[in-house]
Amino acid sequence: MSNPFVFDIIKHYLKYDRDNPFIFISALLAFLGIAVGVMVLMVVMGIMNGTQKEFKERLFVMNYPLTIIPMQQNATDDTLIIKLKEQFPKLKFSPYYTTQVITKNDGFIQGSMLFGVDFSKESALNPVFQKASPSVKQSKFSIIVGDGLAEEMNINTKEKLTLYFSEQQAIGFGTMPLQKKMLVDGIFDSGLQAYDKAIMYTTLEAFEKLLKRTKGVYDGIHIHSDNPIKEIEAIQKVLPESVMIEGWWQQNGSFFAAMEMEKKALFLVLLLIILVASLNIISSLLMTVMSRRSEIALLRTLGTTKIEIKQIFFRLGLIIGSAGIVAGTLLGLLGIWVLKTFDIISLPADVYGTSKLPVELTISDFSFIIVGTSIIILLSSLYPARKASQTDPLRVLRNE
Repeated sequence: MSNPFVFDIIKHYLKYDRDNPFIFISALLAFLGIAVGVMVLMVVMGIMNGTQKEFKERLFVMNYPLTIIPMQQNATDDTLIIKLKEQFPKLKFSPYYTTQVITKNDGFIQGSMLFGVDFSKESALNPVFQKASPSVKQSKFSIIVGDGLAEEMNINTKEKLTLYFSEQQAIGFGTMPLQKKMLVDGIFDSGLQAYDKAIMYTTLEAFEKLLKRTKGVYDGIHIHSDNPIKEIEAIQKVLPESVMIEGWWQQNGSFFAAMEMEKKALFLVLLLIILVASLNIISSLLMTVMSRRSEIALLRTLGTTKIEIKQIFFRLGLIIGSAGIVAGTLLGLLGIWVLKTFDIISLPADVYGTSKLPVELTISDFSFIIVGTSIIILLSSLYPARKASQTDPLRVLRNE
């Protein structure tokens, strides 16, 4: 028996049988179940990946790829930056000062975190800051605030905002908290209200003038790296013991670990849809075997081998499953395109950082979906094929 014969039998079994319509319906349900399962997996994994990527980009507003933190005073200075630049010329560095302040305007009061940065260096690391940073600073006491804080303080650019520091200044025979009116030179929008209300930027010179900080000695250094997970170890080796280095994944490790665990759990749960659909493949093939027992027995008497019988039903299951995978892939890509192109689902921007549903399916996740589905289909086709090959032609024809 040649392969064309096997394919002819498969074509015959794929046709609608009026005598056994439920077999065709079961195969159709298996096809639809696998197609829907693949489509849902692609769309859900795309949403999970898109959301995870969106949160990473938003969190980089304050959670830089790498951050050097001093363990002792005067540990992070210009000398350390020069040393790191020589050994890692591709990295970008932005030293900073930081302190807590209280902002006040029009009777509104808000606690905030003030960072002193070099505007040009910070713009090279922080795209959100870059958009809000002016090309020319109005003065060394310029500040850039988030739109959440600006809205809460009822303040706009070119207006002055009063800042209260924890440091004390002498007034007459007593002291009072140091205060300074600073010019709002820009307003940034990170998409995360928690950051927009709590973060402000000013110049390094403002810290050195107001808070008497030593020039060239910083509270930390932000570092931009295209591959921070690999480069953190190399940087750690050249750093003195008086400083430590942290990556963004360490600062938010539990959050992203929870998202990754949720993604894996959701993948396994949705894979059950395909597993249920595969049961329809098994039942459909077994019903085909039972209804075609006399035909199988006749084929065996005409010289068809057990291997060829097994091939017929095994390939029959593969065709149903593969058609479901192809249809599901096309439907999944269509669904992802629709979600990306049209604003069907709107999100609260103050919660998620974006009003548009982020969708991005990676090649690795798509591969896992196809491989996982293919394995289930292969296993589902094996048992019915084996059962068909074990048909005893003598017993069947005797009973017929």
